[in-house]
Amino acid sequence: MPPRQGLDFERDGVDWPLRQYSRFVQTPRLRWHVQYAPHADAQAPTVLLLHGTGASTHSWRDVFAPLSARCSVLALDFPGHAFTATPAPAEVAALFSLPGMAAGVAEVLAQMDIVPNTIVGHSAGAAVACMLSLDGHIKPQRIVSLNGALLPLDGLAGQLFSPMAKLLAKAPFVPELFSWQAAQPAVLQRLLDGTGSTLDAPGRALYQKLIAQPAHGAGALAMMAHWDLHTFWTRLPALQTPLTLIAGEQDLIVPPSVAERAAASLTRQPKPPVTRLPGLGHLAHEEQPQRLAALLLAHIG
Repeated sequence: MPPRQGLDFERDGVDWPLRQYSRFVQTPRLRWHVQYAPHADAQAPTVLLLHGTGASTHSWRDVFAPLSARCSVLALDFPGHAFTATPAPAEVAALFSLPGMAAGVAEVLAQMDIVPNTIVGHSAGAAVACMLSLDGHIKPQRIVSLNGALLPLDGLAGQLFSPMAKLLAKAPFVPELFSWQAAQPAVLQRLLDGTGSTLDAPGRALYQKLIAQPAHGAGALAMMAHWDLHTFWTRLPALQTPLTLIAGEQDLIVPPSVAERAAASLTRQPKPPVTRLPGLGHLAHEEQPQRLAALLLAHIG
């Protein structure tokens, strides 16, 4: 089967949110799409934004501007997502693992000569943010976890999830079939309803453009297939970077109890409180971006 073609920036990115900040960074292993807005004040803090599985830089579109008024802001697409390249076959297992993704992000930061003061990670992006610190790639002043996927799934689902994802990631035509189904408006709406969030029409259209591309679906599936959250969970208590935990009370993917358990697991004192967001779901930063931007700015040094 020939390599799947992902989104083409010159074709699909013509009206992409924050296109004016987009650039491509070539690291030794991959070509990454990033969006970077340096602040005029060289002393301003720098914040790194890491999206969740199946999303992209677009998810920060309405948070980016309020943050950039006070900070330098960098966002990126994870491997195989949106406009970042899919790793070569020999690099798939490495770059799609959780430690590998953290190492890949560190390569981007080194290539751009950027050291973020704060990392904000949404969902799976929060786990990557923590791994960047746990593996010693960078030492940020703070990590902000927004609906962070920091625990493995419980019970039978946890036992089956990764093996099933591995099987599907290797199966021919699965991403094509998923993209064909999910690109239908009714199917997409059901997927978004499953997040507990309500998005406006432009937000839904952006996800529809993403999931209509088999390469993007394959990237999300490979990410899920190669992650080992059980090992990550055993390492999380050793995290020494101050951690801020934010949880949408209506999140149907990562319930607030995950943030509570993560806070309780940390050996670092004092234990971080969990800020709950009534009425907001998994995509809280896309539902009420101004509210989330203000909350994030309160935690950015």
